[in-house]
Amino acid sequence: MDFRNIVLIGLMGTGKSTVGSKLAERLGWSYVDTDERIEAEAGMRISEIFAERGEAGFRQAESAMIEKTLKGMSQVVSTGGGAVLDHRNCEAMLRGGLVVALTATEETIIERVRYDQNRPLVNGNVEERVRSLMEARRNAYDFAHVRIDTTDVPVDAIVVGILSRMGKA
Repeated sequence: MDFRNIVLIGLMGTGKSTVGSKLAERLGWSYVDTDERIEAEAGMRISEIFAERGEAGFRQAESAMIEKTLKGMSQVVSTGGGAVLDHRNCEAMLRGGLVVALTATEETIIERVRYDQNRPLVNGNVEERVRSLMEARRNAYDFAHVRIDTTDVPVDAIVVGILSRMGKA
């Protein structure tokens, strides 16, 4: 099956950025991290956007960026973990390409995000916040075409798994 883009979704710490850049390199496509583009357009970090505009202000910018980005082609697009909270984003992703949900165990995610200061939704007790987010978003990624667990799986194997589902391995 031929897809215009590949869209990576999943909770923070599931490997979207790492897998996305490697996958784009392998395909010879562009890699786009929507959070990085939002930061570049706003001229501030995500945590600063949350502080200044609140989560609602950030989500509005996120939706606009997803819509704009997915008009392109031959891109691997990594979205923020909460992008799936707005059904319009989910619809745009499904129209825009192959949607791949990356998952990982709670322990793996906690370990991967524990020391990242640019994750406003896990400030404070990281374990408690990750558990809460995982519970709240338990079914939010179910609309994806493909689901891949990244726990203890090498990045290259994840990339090959995605390529094989596209018929490009």
